[in-house]
Amino acid sequence: PVTAGSIVVPYGHVIGNEKWRGSEIAQRLQGKIRLIFEDGLGLVDFHLSNRTCILYISEADLVAGDEFKRKLVRFRNASTLRGIVIIEKTQISDQYFLPVQKLVVLELGMVLLPVANQGEASQLITQLVSSYVREQSKDQSSNPFVRKQRSPLAEPSVFRTVLQIPGVGKSKALLLLQHFGSIHGLCNASVEELELVVGQTVAQQIYTF
Repeated sequence: PVTAGSIVVPYGHVIGNEKWRGSEIAQRLQGKIRLIFEDGLGLVDFHLSNRTCILYISEADLVAGDEFKRKLVRFRNASTLRGIVIIEKTQISDQYFLPVQKLVVLELGMVLLPVANQGEASQLITQLVSSYVREQSKDQSSNPFVRKQRSPLAEPSVFRTVLQIPGVGKSKALLLLQHFGSIHGLCNASVEELELVVGQTVAQQIYTF
């Protein structure tokens, strides 16, 4: 999915493409941010928020030819999301960097951030997520009409219980608990209230369950 709102990212989390499970980036992010892996993210490597995502270009992608350029153009043409492109700029890939910079920044209008390796990329992702969390907190504390963020997941057993509901995966379970605060709050929610958090189809499944 490449439209804003098609992926809902829980507060303070990152959703990663399943292909990054076990990678150096994923290992280095452990303990720094809350990372959830999901299939079906298409061209996107990491979702930082509902509207911002990361596309990662490795040294191998750069050396292998133009396939990564086609991916970027396809993403830009089909997407309403803000794409941040992280690119591995190494001794080997340096010669390819300027044309890619021109394509990404001038022609496609996306942000380009060079890194030396996956370790640097994980630091960058951590910083970006921290800044989003700070922005969201600021927005919520300055707006009297926004419900205050409850502390996420008091009990793992509560989280596991919510995962038993048909149609509810990890990210939706987190969103539901953050929004309703408890199983009791979730059980007493109307379809309309549920729809605001997870959309119409899943809301109906939860309500019926």
